[in-house]
Amino acid sequence: MLRVRDVRISYGRVPAVHGVSLEVAAGTIAAVVGANGAGKSTVLRAVAGLNRIDSGSIELDGAPIQDLPAHRRVPLGLSLVPEGRHLFPRLTVRRNLELGAFTRRDAREIRESLDLVLETFPFLRDRQEQQAGTLSGGEQQMLAIGRALMARPKVMLLDEPSMGLAPVIVQEVFRTIRRLKEEGITLLLVEQFAKSALEVADYAYVMEHGRIAVEGTPAELGRNERVLAAYLG
Repeated sequence: MLRVRDVRISYGRVPAVHGVSLEVAAGTIAAVVGANGAGKSTVLRAVAGLNRIDSGSIELDGAPIQDLPAHRRVPLGLSLVPEGRHLFPRLTVRRNLELGAFTRRDAREIRESLDLVLETFPFLRDRQEQQAGTLSGGEQQMLAIGRALMARPKVMLLDEPSMGLAPVIVQEVFRTIRRLKEEGITLLLVEQFAKSALEVADYAYVMEHGRIAVEGTPAELGRNERVLAAYLG
């Protein structure tokens, strides 16, 4: 469903990502884990169209998208839940959700998507007129995921969804990620906390210094002494 091939990215003259390749099969969760500064979010933002790539290719469902701006990738089926959530704090919960469907034109289908999101996150139904900025951190993360769902994505990109959340809320976020997979959504997850990511992923990549250092199934990585020592404690 998603294929990244030999992607290189620089910030100015400083190389940040050195020939990263990865794939996400339809209906699966792929995780990219690694320490801060490894280049994980840089790659994810490039897939979303927010970072320009120097070379390489990005394909969504077999079609090249690396030359498309971010807003043209969304209607093709790519939706990002950004690091830090980036909600519109002074707008209502409902308005934040509606903005997730900005590329769509069929009002009836948008209403159906809204109903589906409110079924997925029932607490949002009673808070539709509440300002998004007044929600708790965990509630804001669920709202950010709901907003991404409003675009009807084939592939959802999640950038550090556990950031700043209490452990009990992190568990709820990852339960939601599992549920999204069960509903047929393909997910590419960037996460600093490798243990949580590997518990939900079908396949994972470990990034170090802008490169893929190790890859494999969670079971394979769980037996890798290098990964155990560095990321799984």
